[in-house]
Amino acid sequence: MSITAVRAYLAQFGLDSKVLEFPVSSATVELAAEAAGVIPARIAKSLSFKVDGEAILIVTAGDAKVDNAKFKAAFHTKAKMLTPDEVTEMIGHAIGGVCPFGIERPDVTVYLDVSLQRFDTVYPAAGNAASAVRLSCGELEQLSGSAGWIDVCKNWR
Repeated sequence: MSITAVRAYLAQFGLDSKVLEFPVSSATVELAAEAAGVIPARIAKSLSFKVDGEAILIVTAGDAKVDNAKFKAAFHTKAKMLTPDEVTEMIGHAIGGVCPFGIERPDVTVYLDVSLQRFDTVYPAAGNAASAVRLSCGELEQLSGSAGWIDVCKNWR
């Protein structure tokens, strides 16, 4: 998937104009924060894991780290991140542009971590490593097709 596909997906909701394209890389939390002019915590990073052979996406605040014990309690397995090749194959976005929008594979479940809820607006990627989209947490929840809010992170409070 590309920024063009993400923009088309968001257009269905009248939100394609919220996509921000940067002349610099936004592939990491720090770079995305600098490009968007916000603190790193407001970057909504999308982390890809394998659970029972299926891909899941957990969108967290930029300053949050996955807590292995919380992850295991929620998913009954150890946290195992996808390899870059698996991310592209199973999620449909390349590393640096992974986002929860318009994922074509129905077996990918998206979760949102509560670490994001402290912000009015957050900035997930928009399909490539030089983009983001400014959304409220409610918009992120709706647009991502999220299975719900979970608490699997640490170091953000």
